[in-house]
Parts: sequence; C-alpha cells; structure tokens
Amino acid sequence: MADRRSQLVTRVRGMLGEALGATRTRLSTAQTELTTARDRLAKVRRAAAVVPERVGAQRDRRLAEIDERHAERIAELARRAADAAQREAPGAASADWARWRPTPTRRAEPPGALRVGTVRIPGAEPVPALVPLLDAGHVELTGDDRVGCDAVVSALLLRGVGRADPGAVRLVGYDPEHLGGGLAGFAPLGTAGLLTFVGPGGLARLLDDLVEQIRRINETVLAGEYGSLRELAGATGRRPEPWRVAVLLGGDELSRHERGQLDRVVRTGAACGVHLVVRGVSLPEDPTVTRVGAHTDGARIGGPGGLPVRLDPPPPPVLVTETCREVAARVNAGPAPTPFTDLLPPPEQMWREDSATGLTAPIGEGPHGRPVLLTLGDYPPHALIGGPSGTGKTNLIFAWIGALAARYSPAELEFYLLDFKEGVSFARFAKGRRDPSWLPHMRLVGINVNTDREFGLALLRFLAEELRRRADAAKKHEVTKLAELRAVDPTGHWPRIVAVVDEFQMLLAGRDVVAREAADLLEDLARRGRSQGIHLVLASQDVRGIEALWGRPALVAQFTLRIALPKALRILAERNDAAQSLPRHHAVVNAESGMAEGNQVARIPSASDWETWSELQHRLWRMRPQDAAPARLFDGDAIPRLADAPDFRALTAPETGHARTPVALLGEIIDVQARSAALRLPRAPGRNLAVLGTRVDEACAVLDAAARSLARQHRPGTARFSIACLDPDADPAARSLYEDLADDAAWYDEETVGELMAETAEGLGAPGTPHYLLLFAVDAAAGALATRIGRRTGLEELRRILHDGPERRTHVLAWWRGVARMRVDLGGPAARTDQIGAWVALDAHGGELGSSLYPGTGGPDWYPRPWRGLFFDRAVHRTGQVIIPYGPAR
Repeated sequence: MADRRSQLVTRVRGMLGEALGATRTRLSTAQTELTTARDRLAKVRRAAAVVPERVGAQRDRRLAEIDERHAERIAELARRAADAAQREAPGAASADWARWRPTPTRRAEPPGALRVGTVRIPGAEPVPALVPLLDAGHVELTGDDRVGCDAVVSALLLRGVGRADPGAVRLVGYDPEHLGGGLAGFAPLGTAGLLTFVGPGGLARLLDDLVEQIRRINETVLAGEYGSLRELAGATGRRPEPWRVAVLLGGDELSRHERGQLDRVVRTGAACGVHLVVRGVSLPEDPTVTRVGAHTDGARIGGPGGLPVRLDPPPPPVLVTETCREVAARVNAGPAPTPFTDLLPPPEQMWREDSATGLTAPIGEGPHGRPVLLTLGDYPPHALIGGPSGTGKTNLIFAWIGALAARYSPAELEFYLLDFKEGVSFARFAKGRRDPSWLPHMRLVGINVNTDREFGLALLRFLAEELRRRADAAKKHEVTKLAELRAVDPTGHWPRIVAVVDEFQMLLAGRDVVAREAADLLEDLARRGRSQGIHLVLASQDVRGIEALWGRPALVAQFTLRIALPKALRILAERNDAAQSLPRHHAVVNAESGMAEGNQVARIPSASDWETWSELQHRLWRMRPQDAAPARLFDGDAIPRLADAPDFRALTAPETGHARTPVALLGEIIDVQARSAALRLPRAPGRNLAVLGTRVDEACAVLDAAARSLARQHRPGTARFSIACLDPDADPAARSLYEDLADDAAWYDEETVGELMAETAEGLGAPGTPHYLLLFAVDAAAGALATRIGRRTGLEELRRILHDGPERRTHVLAWWRGVARMRVDLGGPAARTDQIGAWVALDAHGGELGSSLYPGTGGPDWYPRPWRGLFFDRAVHRTGQVIIPYGPAR
C-alpha cells in the first residue's frame, strides 16, 4: 500500500515538476513577448508623434496639386470654349471691334451664333458669349441698363450683316419711342432696300407681313421637302431666301391679334429665316428664345439664374455707317453671278440625256433656289434673246450652250453659231492656236460677219437643205416628227440642231435680195423646223433687231420662248415690263410668248470667262468620239490661205496625159463649208476669166490662186503659163508667181506683150499643150497692143485669143482695172462680151456690170467691200457668188 502511495507521490511530484518547468518556460516566453511589445509600443508612440506633421505636409502638397490641376483644367476648358466659340462664330461674328471687318460666309452656310460679350473665368482668358440668332432663334432684351441693351442690339445687327453675304440680311425696325433713332447708324442700308422702318401703329401690319412670309416660304420654298431653310441650304448648297430680322424696340401693350401673330412668328419663324430682336416686348416661352438681361449690377444670358456675362461696348458709329454703306453699294451694284458649275450635271452624268423629244437644261437659279429650265422642242420651238450692251447676252448664250452640251452628246445635239457683231469670243468653240480643243457639238462658228451677210444667208440655206433632207426621210418612213423618225430609223444621224444667230438684225438689214431671201428662209425654218428638230435662237442687243421681225407676224409667233435681260425692250409682251427692274446677272425667262403670267426670273451664272469655260470644254473634248472633226471656223476678218483650202489640197496632176478638165480656184466661197470658188476651163467657148476693179492686191491674189491651182493639175512641162505684168504695183506678186512656176512660165512686160499676143494667136491653129495667159492690168497695155504686128494689132489678137483660144486649150485670165476699160479692149461699148465666160468684180459696182455681163437688167446687187469679190460664171450661176480672195502665197 505504502509502495503504491510512494509511487503515486513520485508520479505526482514528477508531473508537478514538468508542469513547473513548462510554466517557467511559458513565463519566460511571455516576459520576452512583453518586452518586445513594450519596445513596439514605444516605437509606435514615437512614430505616432511625427505622423501629424507628415500628414499635414502631404495634405498640403496634395491640395496644391489639386488646385494646380483645377486651374489647368479651367484654363483648358476656357481655351476649348474659346476655340468652339471661334468655330461657331468666326470672323465678323465674334471679332473685337478694334479689328472687326465684314467676313461674309457662303450663301448656303448659316452665319452661326453672334457675340454679345464675354464670360469672365478666374485664371483664364475671357470666353466670347454667343447668342444664337440667324437660322436659330430670337433674342429678348430685358433689364434696366438701356445702354447695355442698345449695345446688344447694335452688335447683333452689325455682326449679322457683316457675316452674311451683302443683301442676305434684311432688317425691319419698329422704334415708336425714338422714331428709328435707335437704328440710325444702319440707315445707309435703306438705300439698297435692306432696312425699312415701321412707324407707330404699324406693328400689326409688320407682324402680319412676317407671318405671310413664313407661310409663303413653307408653301412654295420648303414645300414639304425640307424642314427649314438651313436644311435646304445644307442639302442643295443654295439659300433662296434672305434672313429677315425684325427689331422691335418698345411700344404699347400688344393687342390680342398682335400677340397671336407674335407667338406664331416665335414658333415658326426660325425655320424660315424670320427672327425677332425685341426690347420692351415680352416673348413667349419657347426653346428658340434667348433672353439677355442687362442690369446695372451685371448682365446674364438665359434669365435671372443664367450665365453671367460682361457685355461688349457698342460698335463704333463710324464702323457701323461705313459697313452699311459698303454693303448697300455692293447690293446696288447687283448680286454676283452664281458659279457656272451650278448648271452642270456631275461628270458621271454628262452626255446621258436623250434629245428625241426635246432639249432641256437649266439656265440659272430661280428666286426660290430651284433651277429655271429652258426647253426647245415641239413647244417652245425657238427662242428670242434681247438685252442692251453690257447686260450679259453673250454670257447667257455661253451658259445655255454649256448646260446643253454637258447633258447631250454630239450624236444628240449639234450647234451652229453665228455672231454678226465684231469680236472673237465665240472662236473658243472651234480649234485655235491658243487652245487646240474644241466643243465636239459645234459644227460651225462664224465670227466678225457683220459685213458678210451672205454668210448668214448661206447658213439659212444650209439649214433649209437639212430640213428638206429630214422631211424627205420622214416622208419615206411615213412619220412626221423627229422623235418618230429616230424611232423607225435608229441607225440614221438625226441630232437636234440649235442655230444661234447673235445680232441677227444685221442679216435682215436693208431691202436687198439678201434680206428678202433671209427673211423668207427664217420664216420657213421657224414654221417647219420644230417638227424636224431644227431650232433657232435669235439674239439682239438693239431694239431694231426685234423691230426687224414685226412686219412678219407669222415669223414672230414661232418664237414663243423669250429671254429678256435687264432693260430689254420689245422682247416680252407690250405690257410686260418685268425686265426693266431686273438686277445684273438676271434674266426674265418666258415660254408664253412674253405674256406676264409666264415670267420666271433666273440668276445667270458667270460662264463666258476663259478659265470657266475652258475647264468644261476640255472635259467634253476628251470625251469626243474618235471620228469627231473640229468645227468650221469662219472669221470675217481673216484672209484664207490657198494652201489650207481643202479643194486645193485635193488637186493632183494625172500620171499621164492632160488633166481632164482644169479647174482654177479663185477664192473661198462665203459658205457653211470651206469650199473654193472654182472656174472650170473645158474646151468650150468663153472659158476665160476677167478680174475687174482697181484693187491691186486683191486682183493679184485672184490671178495668183488661179495660176497655182492650175499648175497643181499639170505635171512639169505639160502646160504653159505666160505672165504679163503691166502695172508696177502688181510686179512683186507677178514675179513671185513667175519664180514659183519655174520652167513652165514665161515673162512679158509692156514692150513684149504684143509679141505674146501675136505668138499665141498664131499658135491657135495647131494642137498643143494647155496654155494659160495671166495678164496683170492688161488695160495698161492699150498703147502697146494698139501697135500692128503683122496683119493685126495686139488688141485684135487678144480678141481672137479670147474668142477661139478656149476650144484650143488656151485660156485668158486677165485683170482689167475697170469695166469700161475692158469694154474698150473688147471692141467698144457695143461689143459683145460672150468671150468672157466668167468674171470676178472687186470694187466695180453692180450697176457698172450691166446686162451684158449679168442676166437681167440693172446688174447684180453688189456693194463692194475690202477683200471681197463677186464671182459669176455664165455656165454655172444664176446669181453672183461672193468670195474671199486667197491671201498671198508667201
């Protein structure tokens, strides 16, 4: 028992010892941890003591950084706001008055917002304070600062006028208290109709007019296609209506009617470009209304709780007056023409139109911004254009031709253009030395033809022949109109033809054969041309041009399309005076024979300057068909060259034998084609030529061209050319011809011309080579030829040669310096002239030629003019043919 107790005690003591040891270990660990914690606590307390100082420094640094970033942000936002304001209101819309000047925007672009002051931002540059007005809304001014309100009104109006195109802003002032004095600086605008004043009691009438304008614009201009003028301008690039700003400065309490009309303007005006700037009149609550409060203690935009602003001072009175005078002057001078490109289709749409039923193209912009179209077809078939010098007739013709040429290909449309006035502006349609391009549609261009009425007559004859050709084709295919002919004969060439004759009254001047035939041809073409696609466009700047038609009512009635330029007379109907008030660059287009109800006003673009037209012509020229040929250019002031004549280049000498029938070319015929006047010289009686007149150069030119063209038809050594020069003034030309003909030519003068006659007459009995006697001023050798050589005198031998020579291949081409002198050489006044089968009269009048040289009595209707001749061949002609002698060969 004792042992067990001892064992238990021992075990307990062991366990207690272990527990004591563990406790002592834990106590030691706890004491160590306590010491460590106390050390950490001491460190924490020491660290905590320095935290407030460090945190305060960091806080201060962070606050400084935030302040700096805030200032930078404010400055950046202010800069962006200023940039945005500059973009929204550039130039005159926001510039300081010290450097302000008008900066008009394009008509289709809204001027944007307008500056009335600045917004002050601490630490940043002032930002312009803008107010939306034009195309945006209305402005109501409130407050007790009258000077500030006046400054805002002046600033808004001047900036709006300076930012828009001249005349694009129209002001109406209602100032019953000061009777317009508040807008006195803008008074110069009144001279151009841009500022009108409404007197006391006229507010109702003013508001009624504004409402009516809004109604008209909605119904006729926007017409349901666009929601506002701004949208229309953005879509079309055109703004057909001005901005209308009504400035209402006080007045009595509004009546019920006035209040209703005012509310309508507020709700609907901005979309139609009708705006209000009011003071002393309350406007209804509406998103389009901006309120500017001007008070002695400051100004705000947007009402009492709105944006505080510092209002700008009013613009200097001198600046207002000078700007308004300049704008009025530009408006009074007339609006600038619109761009020519407005008339043209996009490049990819060019030459896509079909002319089977007619030709339609715009000529300009109408009052509502829509294109005014011109049509030539069955109705209206022909056009009459009139306007005094300087009103843009040539420019209008260019614009119309360009608009048509861009839409219709040369296979659909051909032009024939004739200009009777002096000038070369139409020459650009043809190929030239300065510009090798030409208008592919142009077939004929005649310029400087004021003295060559025969060329106009030739054009009418050509058109009459074309009309007959088309009528025959239509009859063959049993149709009546061009559209039907083109349908049944699609392989034929049936383009519509537009013939433009500028200053056409020159063609009808006088009471001679040319005028009578021209009038008859015009009447026939005007009456029957419509059905065959031949259209006439007659233009004149002189009222006499129109009066030339009045004797032929059937002719005038065909010209149902009338185009009257400013101040044009007698173009429109008698009581239609719409052209008298037209501004520059405008025209009245009327397709109802000039009746007032058919009036349309068109703004004509600038189309006639070289660069504008050249761009279109080069584009169309590059599109031309491969077989396209340049237009025939006839210049009445130019002298043609024989070497350039197609008929001369076509002449060739046969390889063997003699030429079939030699042809002498004498000059260029005044005709649509560049043809030469040709004298055939067969072996038949009378095949001789007489050149009659005193003009040395022209006579030498005729003989020179005849000789050179004959020589071109003979191989060397197969023909003889005997040249006799009996006038010293003709010696250079005759010598030049002699030297160029070389071995085939022989030279004679006054001393040897008698021998020439004797030798030639003696050789008539034997067959030989063709022999051509070129006698320069043969009448000067009367004394020498009067000498007897053998049995006959030289004159007798000459008469024998003239009579018998042609049948033996001997022909005389001689120049006599007068008809009477030729008669003497032929045997006297009673002598027959049958041996002279052809003649060219230079400065010999028609009465001198008489019945012996010309069929009928009294001679031809021939009035000589420089470098022109009348050619008549008994074997060919019924009437004389006007020619232009070819210029010198060298």
